Amino acid sequence: MEKDKIIQFLDRLEESILVGMFALMVLIIFIQVIMRYIFNNSLSWSEELGKFLFVWVSWLGISIGAKRKEHIKITMFVDKCSPQLKCLCDILSEFIVFGICAITAYYGLELVVSQSQVFFAGIKISMSWGYLSVVFGCFIMMIRNLIIIKDSFTALRKGGKEE
Repeated sequence: MEKDKIIQFLDRLEESILVGMFALMVLIIFIQVIMRYIFNNSLSWSEELGKFLFVWVSWLGISIGAKRKEHIKITMFVDKCSPQLKCLCDILSEFIVFGICAITAYYGLELVVSQSQVFFAGIKISMSWGYLSVVFGCFIMMIRNLIIIKDSFTALRKGGKEE
């Protein structure tokens, strides 16, 4: 029970952060459009910050897609399988995604380290902060993968029926 409350808290926190970042990104881009087309004066930092926020929203959003099981899947074969085989296919695919995320996070971490002395021109922060979104997003996705694998094993023990 305690794990479920922690996961629910982290889910709400993640969604709140994503909504906040998305709203801030839209606001910054809106202000930039107003500044450029009404006042004929653009802000030097707004485009970079908008891109920066977009990258973070994208990489953090992958875990929400996993939680809701909304990622694209080709299910033509799996749909014809028994419930137990469907669970096994889900487990296998989650292990594959876990491996891909682990490799991506590893190389993302190398980028974080190698880009620590390179700065965005407009917002004057290290490029490492942008690449950190890859590492963080993959790490959260890997946690989601483990939760889905655990749930799939539980469903497999119950005959392949998901709750």
